[in-house]
Amino acid sequence: MRSGAARIALALTLLACSSIGISADTIRVVDTRTIDGPPRAPVPSGTLELKLYTHIFNGSHWTPEQVEKAVLGSAQLLAQCGIAVTGAELRVIEAPPEYLYYDTPVSRELLRHLKTPRPAVFFVEDTHADPAFDAEAIGLANARRRPELANTVWVARGARDLPYALAHELVHVLSDSGAHTTKAGNLMRDETAPGNSRLDAAQCERMRVHGEANGLLRRAKP
Repeated sequence: MRSGAARIALALTLLACSSIGISADTIRVVDTRTIDGPPRAPVPSGTLELKLYTHIFNGSHWTPEQVEKAVLGSAQLLAQCGIAVTGAELRVIEAPPEYLYYDTPVSRELLRHLKTPRPAVFFVEDTHADPAFDAEAIGLANARRRPELANTVWVARGARDLPYALAHELVHVLSDSGAHTTKAGNLMRDETAPGNSRLDAAQCERMRVHGEANGLLRRAKP
């Protein structure tokens, strides 16, 4: 959780940025690159394939190397459920400064101007949400009042144990569920940590069923 002073400072930053009056027409992808590392060998039949679309912003503190490490680490955690990250892209966005922060109305506006496949992951400078989580997942079930944000993940700079945090949020999106667990060592505990890495059979099944039904996973061809 962030302090009240931090929230006030962030609010003032966003207010200052929004007063600049930069047109949202300036939002665009200025670079796209492939993240190396997803499996090149044929994926076994029955495996579900996942392609990730990740985003950073020009002018932010995130680096491509940090994103790549997070994607490859999260892929190893999802593999226990028969889900293979078979492709990942990193897109660099040029946008006015206020869009570098997660804030529901601002981020909805971002995705009205920026068409991107799903699931989409955005690495942002910070969050204006209250409570202020280091990472947030928005599936279909909790996107009814913010449909532009459906099937997205938002990761704030400073999030701990990044591969685990990203995998945790991807489970939320693919499962279309905000459920957590108190089971020891489970990836879906409230707090992400390297010691919390396992997913049980029911969690894997829900992720596979809902992820495929919602078009986020596709079945590997024999």
